[in-house]
Amino acid sequence: MRSTTRPFARVIALLAAAFATVFALAACSSAEPIEVGSDTVVVDVRTAGEYASGHLDGAVNIDVQSASFDAAIAELDPEGSYVVYCRSGNRSAAAIDRMEAAGFTDLVNAGGLQDAADATGIEIVTGP
Repeated sequence: MRSTTRPFARVIALLAAAFATVFALAACSSAEPIEVGSDTVVVDVRTAGEYASGHLDGAVNIDVQSASFDAAIAELDPEGSYVVYCRSGNRSAAAIDRMEAAGFTDLVNAGGLQDAADATGIEIVTGP
């Protein structure tokens, strides 16, 4: 007798992969321009090396994958306004989840670096 669970497992795996792709694409693009006020903090959550190779002018670098991420965001004002970006939008989404858990409410995921530059109008610069 053939097992009927194996074909369903494959269908479920394919559906999960499709949903993951859709959510990743949605996370990394911003259809609307993002208004950055004078009090808005732009946060690059990539590694220091990625940041040095190109980042939005004036952005602060807080690596979401570092052990010190939670301590670093604890130093920020949870009532402030933040635009968060990374390379593709995935790490910025993870950072926003952690920031929301810490009480932050005014957060925008700007997606990847180029998407963030396009949406905010902020120039990409290199160096520390």
